[in-house]
Amino acid sequence: MGQTHTVVFAPRSLRDLEAIARYISHLNSPEVAARFGTQLVEKSLSLSSFPERGRMVPEVGEPYREIIFRSYRIVYRLRGNTVEVIRFWHAARGIPQIDSDEFGRTQSS
Repeated sequence: MGQTHTVVFAPRSLRDLEAIARYISHLNSPEVAARFGTQLVEKSLSLSSFPERGRMVPEVGEPYREIIFRSYRIVYRLRGNTVEVIRFWHAARGIPQIDSDEFGRTQSS
């Protein structure tokens, strides 16, 4: 209890954030896009205090979990004391595509 985890973002998740911001900026304004992107990042960083609160991604299963923020699924996994954010995925897009391990493999995984 009280243990904090480090939250890291996969390169793919950062590309997702950029694409989301571009899309929202096109529909609304750069300010709205920046605010929403910041909210997604803050929601992800909140996983540092209680990462187990996310549910298992039903279509994919272990070890992937997700929390929902508005229409977006924040897909992540736990690896030791690290929360690895894998994707920001719009719920209307269906099953999150998790096609590679951008964090690399370790001997213990």
